[in-house]
Amino acid sequence: MDFGLVLQTDPPASQVISLMKRAERNGFTHGWTFDSAVLWQEPFVIYSQILAHTTRLKVGPMVTNPGTRTWEVTASTFATLNDMFGNRTVCGIGRGDSAMRVAGRKPNTLARISEAMKVIRALGRGEEADLGGTTVRFPWIRPGAELPVWMAAYGPKALKMTGEEADGFILQLSDLYLTEYMVKAVKEAATAAGRDPSDVTICVAAPAYVTEDDSPAALAHAREQCRWFGGMVGNHVADLVAKYGEHSAQVPDELTDYIKSRQGYDYAHHGRSGNPDTQFVPDEIVDRFCVIGPPEKHVEKLNALRDLGVDQFAVYAMHDAREAVIDAYGTKVIPAVGA
Repeated sequence: MDFGLVLQTDPPASQVISLMKRAERNGFTHGWTFDSAVLWQEPFVIYSQILAHTTRLKVGPMVTNPGTRTWEVTASTFATLNDMFGNRTVCGIGRGDSAMRVAGRKPNTLARISEAMKVIRALGRGEEADLGGTTVRFPWIRPGAELPVWMAAYGPKALKMTGEEADGFILQLSDLYLTEYMVKAVKEAATAAGRDPSDVTICVAAPAYVTEDDSPAALAHAREQCRWFGGMVGNHVADLVAKYGEHSAQVPDELTDYIKSRQGYDYAHHGRSGNPDTQFVPDEIVDRFCVIGPPEKHVEKLNALRDLGVDQFAVYAMHDAREAVIDAYGTKVIPAVGA
């Protein structure tokens, strides 16, 4: 199993770069960031510095979207980084929850994501792409260029499209039941489309908080540091409930039931511990969606995820122990997973 680190691009950028360097030293293979131009600093500028100060780490957004950046500019940015540093980027893409809503726009449709994925992947590989009637190709891309595109998804149509079209699947929660359910949906869609399902990389992303023990006090603190995540996921879940209704056969109750007490959401606190809009998230959801507890509990859950077909676990480190979780994973978790 590969491991990634997910950060927000809060200033100073030097701290983001330092944490990514620390992650690589501890055995992480991927460095991810949020991509929301109003809320945080420009990630692609920071990627260039992360790549310059590491040797193996692959970087990318978790996730960008096809609405805040034109597709040829997105592809050119990735392709430039790959030309400079050797195919070390991954394009994570989704509907654009915070990026679009903070700018006063609605998240992108699946049809738009589908079109964008095809264009960005083709251009990033040096192939031709149709920009709505105009065919273009980057003449400066050298042979061997690659740009995998991984799609974030929860709902049935998005999962199906991921299996049919994406190079990877990003699932932003680590609940074992839901992971099994959604990975199965993606792989079945890939098979039905004539693809080898093993060609779709499976990435589970969730907060991880390592405690010294499993005492009530330690677990309570860890839960409060990670509760924000249930609120972030709840934004997507609320959209699914609005579309499919409550207790829909198309969306598991295990994903939707917990948002019944959700009152609203202020993106000023998006992805941050202490988010006041996430108090509706019960401890059970924190425990299911995140990975908390002493190192052996992390190893146990990650081995279970690996057995479900997960290829990468990406650690959201938006809490008060970022350095500690990176180091604990490097010394106690990563070496033990699969051992």
